[in-house]
Amino acid sequence: MDWPELPYEAWRDTRDTLHMYLQVVGKVRLALAPMEPQWAQVPLYVTARGLNTSPIPHRNGVFDVDVDLVAHGVSVRTAAGAVERIALEPRTVADFYALLMGALEQAGVPAAITELPSEVPDPIPFPEDVVHRSYDPEWANRWFRTLAAVDSVLKEHRARFLGRHTPVQFFWGTFDLAYTRFSGRPAEPPPGADLIMRLSANAEEVCAGFWPGDQRLSEPAFFAYTYPAPAGSEAVADWNPELGEFVLPYETVRASTDPRQALLGFLDRTYATAGWNPALEAK
Repeated sequence: MDWPELPYEAWRDTRDTLHMYLQVVGKVRLALAPMEPQWAQVPLYVTARGLNTSPIPHRNGVFDVDVDLVAHGVSVRTAAGAVERIALEPRTVADFYALLMGALEQAGVPAAITELPSEVPDPIPFPEDVVHRSYDPEWANRWFRTLAAVDSVLKEHRARFLGRHTPVQFFWGTFDLAYTRFSGRPAEPPPGADLIMRLSANAEEVCAGFWPGDQRLSEPAFFAYTYPAPAGSEAVADWNPELGEFVLPYETVRASTDPRQALLGFLDRTYATAGWNPALEAK
C-alpha cells in the first residue's frame, strides 16, 4: 500500500484551498440531506479516486457530488443521467463556489448553502474568498493516496469492534478522516454542562483518525481521544497535553517497516487506555 511523504509546509497552500473547495461540496450535502444522529449526514467518504458525498435526495431527484483527485475534477451526477464536471485547477474559492452552484443548476438540482466556512479561524464567505487559490495536482493526489491507505487500516480496525460505531468518514470542517466507537456504557456529562451537552453525552466514546496538519500542529498526524478522558492518559507516551489527545506523527508510521501494523498498534494502545471491555473485540 502507498504511504507517500506529505510534509505540511510543502503543500500548505494547496491544502488550505482544497479545504475550502471541500467545504463547499460538504455544505451541499449538509443543506439537502436529512438530519441524522451524530451529524451522520455531514461527512464525505473515501472512494478509489477521491471523495464522494454519497447519494443526496433532492426534490428533482437523487444526485451526488464526486471529487476525483486522480483526474482532478468535481462532478455533479444525477440518477436521471445528467453529469456536469468542473476541473480542479488553480482558481479562487469564489470562482469554484460559483462554478459548483452553476453545475448544480445545470444538472437540475439547484441548491442554496451556508456560505461561511465552518471550524476554521477567520472564515471568509465563499463568494468573497479570493485569498485561497492554489491547487497543485501532485500534492492533492499525494494527500488522497494517504487518505486511501489510512481509510483501509481504519476500516480494518473498525471491523474488529462488535459494538456500535460510525463509518470511517471524512469531516470537511475539521479536514480529518476518522471513526468513533461507542462503548454502550452511559457517560456522565461534566458538572455545569448545558442541555445540549447532557443530551449528547449519552455514552462513552473513543474517536481516532488522521489529519494532514494545521496551525496547531504543522505536520500530518494520527489522533485519538476519548469521552470522558480516561484517568492516567498523561502517562501514555502518545499523549499530547497541548491538544488533550493521543497523537502519533504520520511520518513515524510512514517510515516504519510496517505502516499498517504501526497504525493498528497506535489504535489498539489508545483504545486500551480507555479501559473498554475486550469482549467487544472480534476474535
